[in-house]
Amino acid sequence: MPVVLLGTLDTKGAEYQFVRDLLRSRGVSTLVIDAGTQSPPFPPDIGSDQIFAAAGMSLEAVRKANDRGQAVEAAARGAAKLVVELHQQGKVDGILSLGGSAGTTMGTAAMRALPFGVPKIMVSTLASGQVRQWVGVRDILMMHSVVDISGLNRISRQVLTNAALAMAGMVLRGENVEKLQIDNCKLTIDNLPPLIAATMFGVTTPCVSACRTQLEAAGHEVLVFHATGTGGQTMEAFINDGIIEGVLDLTTTELADELVGGILSAGKDRLTAAGLKGVPQVISLGALDMVNFGPPETVPEKFKGRRFYQHNPSVTLMRTTPEENDKLGREIAEKASAARGPTAILVPLRGVSAIDREGQPFWWPEADRALFQSIRNWLGPQVKLVELGMHINDPTFADMVVQTLRLLLNSGSA
Repeated sequence: MPVVLLGTLDTKGAEYQFVRDLLRSRGVSTLVIDAGTQSPPFPPDIGSDQIFAAAGMSLEAVRKANDRGQAVEAAARGAAKLVVELHQQGKVDGILSLGGSAGTTMGTAAMRALPFGVPKIMVSTLASGQVRQWVGVRDILMMHSVVDISGLNRISRQVLTNAALAMAGMVLRGENVEKLQIDNCKLTIDNLPPLIAATMFGVTTPCVSACRTQLEAAGHEVLVFHATGTGGQTMEAFINDGIIEGVLDLTTTELADELVGGILSAGKDRLTAAGLKGVPQVISLGALDMVNFGPPETVPEKFKGRRFYQHNPSVTLMRTTPEENDKLGREIAEKASAARGPTAILVPLRGVSAIDREGQPFWWPEADRALFQSIRNWLGPQVKLVELGMHINDPTFADMVVQTLRLLLNSGSA
């Protein structure tokens, strides 16, 4: 299968030709896709007319409109659709793009549409800055171009050579490397154990680490996602890709940031993928006592007078209120109740984080009780509810979590 080279040949033709020829010299076949609006300097394998057609537009209409922003948006949309179709046909072994802001927007849109495991390299003038908007939750390698991608010189040649050789190394796997097989977004590796996803925060580490140790001893492989917004989004994406067989969503704190306005939100779709896919899941309430902000001076003025805890110089935590916890309990109960697969909620009645226990700064029994009662009020009868007189980080709580997940995995029902 070939490596897709996707970009605007009308402005970066020489650079793409350089990378194409280098890959071919290493025995890597290529599929060049043009996303430019003007005539390319060499014939691509797929022209820009097909890119824009995939976006529901014609190349002629794009040229006539002469709107760069519209053209970039359409090219990104069309490229993503087209590359997914090519991957489903078994015609994509990797993807490499070059560009500035427009090229990065188009290239990474296509990359984010491809599943985990497909090699993805984006050589970008923007790669030395904040790249979350382009990488999202995918395994995209952002490589800084150092100089603008505008002609071949001693710097750009070296950068592009490194990118091409990196891609060649990824797609030409050695004989002693485990065989990866990606089929319809389902990643399987020969003889791999069942894969479990778990969410963790620093204040729930003892619980999640204990669960991971037990599950690994029982023959499972555990992926732990840091509940920092991106972490939760990444886990949801992995579940949607169909590579997760069970979920320990023990740290649902990102829901609090989404509700209240913290900086670690994972979006409104958090806590939905396992339910939609029917994946067995154990849900708990880890770190729902807190909303995350940056340094103290970054906390919005509207929260003045609230209860805060300085986790470190860069992280300020704000305690959730009974009213907020009432809303969070309802959201969790409703999302769990909508799940198509076996689901259980485990409630630690003596605290949901390391700083939510008697004597600690976020101990607020009334707020916790509002959370627990809201779950009782809104939870459907098909979801298993287990209330335990324990703290979330008690070893016995972890024991119950693992026991519950095993029951869900083995029985297929709660």
